[in-house]
Order: sequence, then structure tokens, then C-alpha cells
Amino acid sequence: MTRPSWTAPAGIAGLIFDCDGTLADTMPAHFRAWTAMLAPFGIPFPEPRFYAMGGMPTDRIIRALAADAGVEVTDVAAMTAEKERLFVQNIDAVTPIVPVVDVAAAHRGRLPMAVASGGYRAVVGRTIDRLGLRDWFVTMVTAEDTERHKPEPDVFLEAARRLDVAPAECAVFEDTDLGLEAARRAGMLGIDVRPWGKK
Repeated sequence: MTRPSWTAPAGIAGLIFDCDGTLADTMPAHFRAWTAMLAPFGIPFPEPRFYAMGGMPTDRIIRALAADAGVEVTDVAAMTAEKERLFVQNIDAVTPIVPVVDVAAAHRGRLPMAVASGGYRAVVGRTIDRLGLRDWFVTMVTAEDTERHKPEPDVFLEAARRLDVAPAECAVFEDTDLGLEAARRAGMLGIDVRPWGKK
């Protein structure tokens, strides 16, 4: 494993990690699941937009894409379930993003840590289990746990509450502009992991 790229500075008492694209290299598998699910509806989802919408819950993305395409969708719940089923079908392709996992490993047992994701609990849990990291984290906050989602700060504020750490004493690791904006709105230190690479 590579040497951790980051060490918690003074004043940071809790760490919060996004899941997809941050701890886990899931985005290619998610994109394949999205395109397969949307194809029968004739709804396009260009890859740049897929990455720009990272952190949004699946049902919100479906509604936004359908509206933009002028396609009426009648069962968003079924579409959401199918997209998640297609992703889980390929869960074995998910790999850790090593520099981020190294940071978590270096702080494990030293600072309380949480996963905070716009994904759904069952899928995020499967992803974390795939990486063997479940017991590293005090809590996992997912789309079901807050009414508002990234770029709103709610998911990170809820994670801080569960960690019993003040928001200003939390660092958030993220791979999307929406997630980093949510961290900023939460008053937390946002760490953009995209420059770190995957290996």
C-alpha cells in the first residue's frame, strides 16, 4: 500500500468519507448500470453529466434526466431498484481507492470515522463490505437518513452528530463538486481526493 497522502491537522477530531469515487472505485460500474437501465426509456446520460451529478440520490437523477429528455416516467421506484440491481450484479468489479483507504487506515482507532453518501444504505453497505471496511466506521449515513442531499450539508451534519464531533472539527473526503460544496456549507474541512489518483 502507498503511504497516506494526508494527516489530520490540529483541531480535526473526526473524519467523514464519501463512498463512491472516494473510498471505492465504483463509478465505472455505476455508469454501466445507469446506461443499461436508461436505454429502454431512450433517456441519455452523457458521462460528463454522470460525474457532475455524483452524490445525488438515484431517484432525483432519474427525475431530472427524464424531465430534460421530455420523457414521462411512471415508476421511478422500479427504475431505481433496477439501476441498483444492475450495479450490485457487478459488485465484484469494485476496488478500493488506495490513497484514500490508506488515510482511513492511518487514522483508524485514532479518530472516529463515518461514511456519508448520497447512495442508498443497502448498496453503500455492500460496497463497504466488498472492501472489508465495515468495522472501520462508527456510522454510515445514506440517502434514506436525510431529506435534503448534496450540495446541501445535511448528510455531513448528521454524520458529525452521530460521531459526537462538532462540524468545524470534521474533515470530509470527497470526489465531487457537489460533495465539496456540501462540506463547505457544513462548515467542515473539505478534502478533494481527485488529485490523489486511485493507486
